[in-house]
Amino acid sequence: MARIPHVASFFLFLTKLSFGQREVTVQKGPLFRAEGYPISIGCKVTGYQGPSKQDFQWSVCLSTAPAQKVQIVSTKDATFTYAMYAQRVRNSEIYIERVLGDSVFLHISKLQTKDSGEYECDTPNTDGKYYGNYSAKTNLIVIPDTLSATMSSQTLRKEEGEPLELTCEAAKATAQHTHLSVAWSLMPDGASQALEIISLSRDFMLIPGPSYRERFAAGDVRLDKLGATTFRLSIRSLQPSDQGQLSCEATEWIQDPDETWTCIAKKQTDQTTLRVEPAVRDFQVNITTKSTFTAGQPLELDCLVVGSGLDPLLRGFWFFNGSEMAVIDAGGVLDLKKDYKERASQGQLQVSKSSPKAFSLKIFAAGPEDEGAYSCAVAEVARAEMGSWQVLQRKQSPESHVHLRKPAARSVVVSTKDKQQAVWEGERLTLLCKAGGAESLLSVSWRHTPQGQTQPEFVAGMEQDGTVQLAASYAKPNNDDNIRLEKRAWGTFQLEITSTTVTDSGTYECRVSEKTQNWARELSWTQKMLVTVKSLQSSLQVNLMSRQPQVKITHPFDLSCVVVAGYSDLKVPLTVTWQFQQAGSQVIHRLIRITHNGTIEWGDVPSQFQKKTKVSQSPFCSQLLIHDATEEEAGVYRCQVEVYDRNSQSTDGPARASAISHPLRITLTLPESKLKVNSSSQVQEIAINSNTDVECSILSQSTGNVQLAIIWYFSSISTHNASWLRILEIDQTNVVKYGDEFHTPWGKRKFHTEKVSQDLFQLHILNVGDSDQGSYRCSVQEWLLSADGAWYKLGEETSGLTELKLRPTGSKVHVSRVYWTENATEHREMAIHCSLESSGSSASLFSVMWYRHRESSGIEMLVHLQHDGLLAYDQEGLQSHLHCYRSSPTDFVLKLHRVEMGDAGMYWCRVTEWQLHGTPRNWVNQASDESQHMVLTVLPSEPTFLSRICSSAPLLYFVFICPFLVFLLLLISLLCLYRKARKLSTLSLNAQKDKAFWVDLTGAVGRPTDRREEEEEEEDN
Repeated sequence: MARIPHVASFFLFLTKLSFGQREVTVQKGPLFRAEGYPISIGCKVTGYQGPSKQDFQWSVCLSTAPAQKVQIVSTKDATFTYAMYAQRVRNSEIYIERVLGDSVFLHISKLQTKDSGEYECDTPNTDGKYYGNYSAKTNLIVIPDTLSATMSSQTLRKEEGEPLELTCEAAKATAQHTHLSVAWSLMPDGASQALEIISLSRDFMLIPGPSYRERFAAGDVRLDKLGATTFRLSIRSLQPSDQGQLSCEATEWIQDPDETWTCIAKKQTDQTTLRVEPAVRDFQVNITTKSTFTAGQPLELDCLVVGSGLDPLLRGFWFFNGSEMAVIDAGGVLDLKKDYKERASQGQLQVSKSSPKAFSLKIFAAGPEDEGAYSCAVAEVARAEMGSWQVLQRKQSPESHVHLRKPAARSVVVSTKDKQQAVWEGERLTLLCKAGGAESLLSVSWRHTPQGQTQPEFVAGMEQDGTVQLAASYAKPNNDDNIRLEKRAWGTFQLEITSTTVTDSGTYECRVSEKTQNWARELSWTQKMLVTVKSLQSSLQVNLMSRQPQVKITHPFDLSCVVVAGYSDLKVPLTVTWQFQQAGSQVIHRLIRITHNGTIEWGDVPSQFQKKTKVSQSPFCSQLLIHDATEEEAGVYRCQVEVYDRNSQSTDGPARASAISHPLRITLTLPESKLKVNSSSQVQEIAINSNTDVECSILSQSTGNVQLAIIWYFSSISTHNASWLRILEIDQTNVVKYGDEFHTPWGKRKFHTEKVSQDLFQLHILNVGDSDQGSYRCSVQEWLLSADGAWYKLGEETSGLTELKLRPTGSKVHVSRVYWTENATEHREMAIHCSLESSGSSASLFSVMWYRHRESSGIEMLVHLQHDGLLAYDQEGLQSHLHCYRSSPTDFVLKLHRVEMGDAGMYWCRVTEWQLHGTPRNWVNQASDESQHMVLTVLPSEPTFLSRICSSAPLLYFVFICPFLVFLLLLISLLCLYRKARKLSTLSLNAQKDKAFWVDLTGAVGRPTDRREEEEEEEDN
């Protein structure tokens, strides 16, 4: 059982192998397997030469000795096996199974713990030379078997209908990730194979056994998981068939690296014996049939069981005139007596069980010998222990007497001409009414009872003299050809409806009448037939399909409108209407309409759409082909089909059925660009005032109605971090446009482009000067022109750089390379010098560029003193911080106004010599040189008294807040002293007034006056 997933997975990866050099492949590892269980490892060799039957040798490096290879078994050499595996190989516990000439399996029937290791499959060389690999390895890890399944063994006796619950304990302790499946099975008494009741798969799905599906669906059988290891089987109502030995089986699964699940362990519990006593239920048996029958006509009898329980096991018996005719046992096996067995083999008699509680006896052509007394008997049975049937009870029905009806004078048979009782709407319906018996003059009348009605309607009739009468509804002028009644023979009458409708469904009755010889009374015979007219709409379905819903612009695409109907063989006329809703629009347009009589009607579509559209029509398929697709054709398409009857080509009747397909969205995408441009870079060095060409080479481009646009760009080398400037562009319509910086008469004279070939474009530069030095590149764009005149950009590629340089004139500039380092104090000025060793020619001018390198920002240009004396700063804000000037013919100075800590770094200069050349005269770069890198270190300035105060918050508070508090206290003290002085002044004035008063009274008062003065002085004090 464990070998099947191995075989499937092995052949799965075999399909992935390719041929060429020799290659040996084995099943991908690591493979985890439980101890004591088998394993199969596949090995395949491909790409070999020599005989188709290859030899294989298996060896292993055990986990206990990984450096030692142990030979196991070989298809070539019987002595290949080492001693430690010899006994197991001789006992066929380890062997090789050859699947094909170049593929085998290594089988180990019972794994041992010591079998863990790296297994190698080796194929001896049969090729002319060594080419490829001749062996492959995989790892096998043998893990302990930790699976357990337990259930107590017991014997249970239950009554039919009682519930049953059994529990099973299943557990595993494997370290690897494994799944567990549990299955309950029943071994019936006397059976050789167990029946599966229900199982829980490794994917946690409940799967009932074939015999228990209906009971599982009804909720009678359940499997529940209680906790981590307990599984409970529940049967709500036991049946006698549940009797036997019940057991539980647990299986452990692991997923191999090739994603297949493999069984690595399986355990089964002890069995529980279940005995189910069947319950006895009372019932009655009745027989039903007609009391009379006609010779040659069917005779059917039904034996019905009234009562009993749900789905009992019943055995039926049929008796005729007291003799047994047939027996049907509970398993459906029929036993007919000799006479009736011959009639049944000829198809004249049928005995069956029409339902669980009904038995049927049918004689298809009853005769006089079938007249008599019929009865039936029914016995309820149950399955005994040894497989036999045990009769629980038996009941007999009353006898039913059946008599033969006297035959009529004539027989009437109604049939259709093609023996079909169902026709499609619009088809021709031909009914035949044939009377038997002696030839005579007959009249006929046809009546029709529509479906859902009980009252028949007269359709047509024919008298004995051939006079035809039609019903009023059929006698209208437009229905003259729709219904016909003809006499085909003396007793055969044909009613024909040329084009049927759904209302023609129902029962047709043919009444044949004959007058007796004395014309006093009329004899009539009637026969009926049910006819169904199926609606064309009922089976009409329209499908819209396309092989390419995503269409490339300018490519063709086709849509197929397929009609699916049950009447495809009738070749009914169809009208197909194609509809279209453009993307982003809510309006549905009619594209084209192909009518059932062949007329083509175009809708409200542009004339160019008709020119690029082709429609092909077949009986049940219409195809719309659109060439050279544009965005105007993107949107939702539908097709509508109308079905007409076959007579509509000569009449203007309405459609019998119609249907519309599902919407199909067509989206348009751009074709994939195949544009590739030469991306290699080059350098051109030319003389001043000469002409040159820059090439743009195209390696590959897309095919079709594709045009190219070429854009030339220029970047000057004299400007740091300069952006790319657009020189000129020749678009896809060959219109030349110059860029803003070159849209001048000078630029148009100097630059122009030329298409040398389909794959080569050139930019011509006339009278090259110093300003033309720099990098040039071209950008190539692919543009697709659609049928509606719209351009679509497919892709864009950029060429490599072409660097244009002027050839040096021979002048040399030498800058002093004295190593220089300087310490500068923060917030002070600093001057950095750049000196020439000689002043050069009197016709030369010099420019200088200053650079700085800092760890935080890298290399940056600071300022450029041009040869004409102009200053250009690289960044805004540097003008206020530094300045560059020429202090002497050989000395250039960079001055930092206020040194900051961030100015620390390496500084150097580049001096360039310029001279006038050419006609007209232009300043040309002659030569340049760089100075030695100069290191500037910035030292922090020493703090002053004020800076110390400002840098210390407590000292700042003390210096500014404490004087304020002292001043405030001094002001309060002065206010208090001022108030006290005023008070003393007031008291002194009052004392003087009192003293003058007491002096006037000295003579009268005497000593008391002196005492009063003393008291006032004490009070003042």
